[in-house]
This record gives sequence, structure tokens and C-alpha cells, in this order.
Amino acid sequence: MSDAEDNSPPPSLMRSDTSPIIQKKAARVSMPAPTTSNHASDHEEDPDDDVDSPEIDDSEILADLPDDTDEIDLVHSRLRSISSLGLQRFGPTLKRLCLRQNNIKTLDSEVTKALVNLTELDLYDNKIKDLGDALDSLVYVTTLDLSFNLLREIPEGLKHLRQLKTVYFVQDRISTISGLDSLGATLTSLELGGNKIRNIEGLDALVNLEELWLGKNKITRLENLGKLKSLRLLSMQSNRVTKLENLEELENLEEIYLGHNGIPKIEGLEKNLKLRVFDIGNNQISCIENLSHLKGLEEFWANDNKIPNLNDLESQLSGHKKLETIYLEGNPCQKAEGVNYRRKVMLALPQVGQIDATLTNKAEVA
Repeated sequence: MSDAEDNSPPPSLMRSDTSPIIQKKAARVSMPAPTTSNHASDHEEDPDDDVDSPEIDDSEILADLPDDTDEIDLVHSRLRSISSLGLQRFGPTLKRLCLRQNNIKTLDSEVTKALVNLTELDLYDNKIKDLGDALDSLVYVTTLDLSFNLLREIPEGLKHLRQLKTVYFVQDRISTISGLDSLGATLTSLELGGNKIRNIEGLDALVNLEELWLGKNKITRLENLGKLKSLRLLSMQSNRVTKLENLEELENLEEIYLGHNGIPKIEGLEKNLKLRVFDIGNNQISCIENLSHLKGLEEFWANDNKIPNLNDLESQLSGHKKLETIYLEGNPCQKAEGVNYRRKVMLALPQVGQIDATLTNKAEVA
């Protein structure tokens, strides 16, 4: 997922009552739609947003579900707590619990300690500030989503999730990367986009990490990445980076996203021979250079920079047989070439199938 990607679930199924929907031991419980929306990133404390909706006792919501239910979705259900839901009786079989878009502020550890076989916990868009010891018993969880909450630090309880593979902390209030050392054996994807992080740190133990999403933070430098030998994707969009550096040890890197920074020069990619996608759009680039060795490149995004002409295209990219997409719009070269812009790009790079947002057509160079 990208840093700005919306992972919202599909719209709730509309029903005239609150009966659970059961299919193959999985249940999605639909509640009457609230009159106003809730978003943890916009308000820390909301007044009651369901004053015009019928009140439903939490203890009744799951009453009709069989004890061996293995998936429960309680999306946009105006929950403030999980204490009265009776989740404990599903403990032996429940694998996936989705509590997206509610008003939950804390998790009751007396409930979570009964969910001994849970593998996926989704708490996207709630009001959680602190998890206390609520994660301590969830030793089989592989996917955890705590995006759009009020967390100011990575929860200490993460150390108990020794099988965790994917964790999301999108648009929280985290300022420091820490508390991840115990996850080195399993964690493959870490999403920290949209926080208040200023430094890349605390990642040395994550030797199996394949995806690192740090877009929309306040990071000024690419650093402390050398231990991430398995990293395939690095997303650093919308930060304050001013130099392309310290990537030489990331020899397995396939995708790098650096759009909307302040980088003036393409450099430091000598060892990144597996690179397929290189996004450096919306920076300060004035020259297409140091790309000729990246023969596996499939997409090159350099739109909205300061590239004055197309003179270096052929020497830098014509030998890249896999290159399919190139973005150069928004540069001075587009304006300078005028109506000849696309034709000149196609003549220099006949293998390309898409220029900017438009597919190529052989008739354009006829």
C-alpha cells in the first residue's frame, strides 16, 4: 500500500435490523448508519455522534453468532469499548477481528487475553491513545492495523507479537521509531506514513523487512537503512529529503518512491541494480543522469522537476528494454518542446508504452 492509499472497507451492508450476517462462520454486523462521521485524525474528543440513532446494547450485537465464528467485522458500529461484546466466547476459534471506524479509546485486556488464536486485528480509525497490556496475549497475530488513531508512540506491547508480519500506523502522532527490536524475525512490512517522524532510526533489527513506508513525515535525511538487506520497497514521499544517499547496501531494492522532496540530483544508485520503479517526481532535478546501469528499470517518474531538455534521454535510458512508463510532464523540457514533446520522447525511447498519463501510439512518430 502507498502512504496515501485509502484502505477503507467496502460500504456496510444495509439492513433493517441488527442481525449478524453469517457466511462460513464469518460474520459482518451492520449497524444503523450514524448521523455524522468520525475520524480520529480530525478530532481527539468528539461529542456523541449517534444521538439521533437507536441505542443498541453492546451485549446484544453478537448474541446470535455461533461460538465457532472465526471472523467478525464490526465496522462503523459506534462502539466505545469492547468490554461488553462478549468476544471471549469466540476465543478458541476467532481468527480475524475488524473494529474499524468506531470510537474505541482503549482495549480491555480481559477480553483480548481470551482471543488466543487471533491472527488479524484491525483497529483503523478509532480514538486509541494507549494499548496498555491489551496486546500481551495476542501471540499469533500476523497483521495489525492501528492507523488513524491517537498514538504518540509505537506500543510497547508489540514485543509480544512474535509472529507479526505487517503493521500499520498510518496518520497517528508518532514522532520516534522505536520498540521494534523483537520483531526482526517476522516483520516484513512497516507502514508509518503520515506521522511526525524526523529521523530514520530503530530499524536495525528488522533484517527481514521488505516494505518500509515513511511518506508524509518530517524526515530530512536517508540514513540508518543499511541493515535492511531484504528491503524491496522504500516509500519516502512528501518528506524533506535533500540528497539521494545511503542506499548502497540495499541491493534488493526494487521500488523507491521519493516524490515531493527537495532532491537536486540523481545519484547514489550504483548498487541498486534490481530497481524496477524509480519515482523522483516533484523534486529539484535538473538533469537525467546516473541511470544507464539500471537495466531492469520499468517505470521512471521525474515529472515536475527542473529538467530543461531531453538531450540525455537516449544515452541514459535507451538501453533499458523493460522500460514501459516514463513521466516528464511539468518540466521545462515539456514546454520547450511544445507539440513535439511526446514525439521526441518516443524517438529517444521507442520501447516505452506510456508517456505521462497517456499510452503511446506509433502514429505519433510517423
